[in-house]
Amino acid sequence: MTFRNFIKKTLLTLLGEIMLWVIVGIFLLFVLIIVILYNRFIVLRNRIDNAWAQIDVQLKRRYDLIPNLVETVKGYAKHEKKVFTEVTKARTALMEAKTIPEKAKANNMLSETLKSLFAVAENYPKLEASENFKMLQEELAGTESKIAYARQAYNDAVLSYNNGIQQFPGSIVAGLFNFKSREFFKTEEKEKESIAVKFD
Repeated sequence: MTFRNFIKKTLLTLLGEIMLWVIVGIFLLFVLIIVILYNRFIVLRNRIDNAWAQIDVQLKRRYDLIPNLVETVKGYAKHEKKVFTEVTKARTALMEAKTIPEKAKANNMLSETLKSLFAVAENYPKLEASENFKMLQEELAGTESKIAYARQAYNDAVLSYNNGIQQFPGSIVAGLFNFKSREFFKTEEKEKESIAVKFD
């Protein structure tokens, strides 16, 4: 074997080893990217679940406040049965809703019926002057604000997650591990008007 052949064989062996390490490095980089993206999607999905739980907490709080509010108004407005029936029906629909679109629709329906309830209350000055009614109004107004904040946090989390699984290279990893888009918590156009809670 001549020196020239030896050098050639050594360079080919060295080049082969370098290529092997480059291939191993590329493979490890690819695995690392998959792991990072997968873990990111898990974190984003958990943020959505947490944000949804916060909405649920506030909806439950509002659900619990409504019977006291209805009973207070009933004491003053005994002949407004239709409004009370609609509020009760909407409240029940909200608690029976399972999916996000069902809960959003039931939430919109409940907000509409609460507007009717407060419209009835405006016709009874003694009711509006009642400390119990004022306290319930304040608690409900605070809860409505918390629902709006929780809804915004939920929709922000959904936006981050959906963007992550739809952008490259996240879309590849999302497809491999079956990450699906989540729905936003939407309101209807008429729901965009806030519930009128008046304080004297």
